[in-house]
Amino acid sequence: MERIEVVAALIFDGARFLICRRPPYKARGNFWEFVGGKVERGETKAAALVRECREELDVEIEVGDLFAEVSHDYPDLQIHLTLFYAKINAGVPRLIEHTALAYITPEEIANYDFCPADREILALISARHGA
Repeated sequence: MERIEVVAALIFDGARFLICRRPPYKARGNFWEFVGGKVERGETKAAALVRECREELDVEIEVGDLFAEVSHDYPDLQIHLTLFYAKINAGVPRLIEHTALAYITPEEIANYDFCPADREILALISARHGA
């Protein structure tokens, strides 16, 4: 089974954090996720996250501290996901890759269908940032 390194950004605006909905034609289509993507050969995780945020949302970010790391097995691949705190330094998120964007509170997580790999991380967000 293929194993890939994936990075994602936990971007807060006050008490709310940014989530994005995957396009229907992609694997795990229409699920919600954090902005991010695959780490390319020769790239650091931080550099990959900066690139992915630029490509997917047209924003420039500053990568902060590590939030969490999880591994998840899908039927077609295994991912190792590293989520970093990040902040937007320039730009306003635009829909380039995704079909929708939302800023939600930890209390609203249950209202959205997330990619299975994100569920453990969402529980940590609720525990650390919830009411």
